[in-house]
Amino acid sequence: MSHDFDTIKVHGGYNPERHNNAISTPIYQTTAFALGDSYRADRLFSFSEDDPIYTRLSNPTVDVLEKRLTALHGAAGTIALASGMAAVSYALLNAAGSGGRILATARLYGGTVDSFASIFPDIGLEVDIVANPDDTDEFRQGLRPDTRAIFIESVSNPFAAISDVEKIADIAHAHKIPLIVDNTLATPYLFNPFEHGADVVVYSATKGLSGHGNVIAGTVTESGGFDYGNGNFPHFERPLWFLRDAGGNKRNILQVFPAVPFTGRLRAVHLNYLGAALSPFDAYLALLGLETLSERVAKQVSNARAVIRYLEASPHVKWVRHPDAAGNPYKPLADKYFPKGAGAVLAFGFNGTEEQKRAFLAATKIFGYHANIGDARSLIINPSETTHVELTYEQRDIVGLSTDTVRLSLGLESPDDLTADLEQAFEAALR
Repeated sequence: MSHDFDTIKVHGGYNPERHNNAISTPIYQTTAFALGDSYRADRLFSFSEDDPIYTRLSNPTVDVLEKRLTALHGAAGTIALASGMAAVSYALLNAAGSGGRILATARLYGGTVDSFASIFPDIGLEVDIVANPDDTDEFRQGLRPDTRAIFIESVSNPFAAISDVEKIADIAHAHKIPLIVDNTLATPYLFNPFEHGADVVVYSATKGLSGHGNVIAGTVTESGGFDYGNGNFPHFERPLWFLRDAGGNKRNILQVFPAVPFTGRLRAVHLNYLGAALSPFDAYLALLGLETLSERVAKQVSNARAVIRYLEASPHVKWVRHPDAAGNPYKPLADKYFPKGAGAVLAFGFNGTEEQKRAFLAATKIFGYHANIGDARSLIINPSETTHVELTYEQRDIVGLSTDTVRLSLGLESPDDLTADLEQAFEAALR
């Protein structure tokens, strides 16, 4: 029987009868699991059975989270990891293999963009940047013979720019490479990239998925529909000794994980050997957050709209960037892809001096000044000096990030209290 989104977010991936009839998912706080005997161990280590062996690779609590996210997306498989950066890094490394390139944009989380220059080149992975991602033809022009994936965000941070996912997916598929989408800001409640051609979706589950500022986690989900045996991904077709069957015959990723080759390889290779394992307790916290995902995000979107109206009328604001703001160029894409709203992260230009801006940031009482988004609490920050400080001046020009930019992430408080808090902070800074 199929169920709606809100039923899956509460019950998906969990059967109490398999967990001593516990109503809430138990926390399996254990390092390893009994193998039973050498015959069962042979089956487990040859991937003939998928029961847990060691918590670095799999754990029943983490497994429920993975299955729930898979069901919420109508996808094939998910792997949960220790952070959003682990999810992004593992996904790009997995797609690129040895010597492959990734085509991306500068409209990404600052740490992700910085990793393109600071980490990946040292291990042989080069990333090409599309200067104007609003012109989808630039993605076609940016492809090279050794490009192995296109990587975008569905909604960008901090300006809520929206990618035309379907057109970019068509370009990727015409060149037999996958489209990887970071859907952190949207969450699957507002947007499911798989319904519009994406092949892999990554999250910083630290943000809206869990939503309470109490866990660091990342996830990678795959559609199961992309052909990694099309000749562009020899690392998926290469026989590996550690994947041998019970008869000692070497097998490749496509043979061992035919339904979930992308996340299967992530688990067998990257998680196994690089080890960014999500703890059972953190998986439990993420599951608790998922149970209220729809209600939280709907209220946050509503609060964002109320704050946008306030900011647009304020003389202390130069501009407001969000698809719900007047005259925003992404409104048509928002109408197409985000009928329930384009998220609760927005940016505005502070109309004052640098010192006045800093005084304004220090004067808020409800908005918290710290580097997170998607929290139940409303947050405020100056991204050019914090979350996006890694971007070079050239990259900041590309994405339009100026020093007067202030980012808001709307939480669950009263919208009247939130606008009043901004008003008193403006008065304190500009009196």
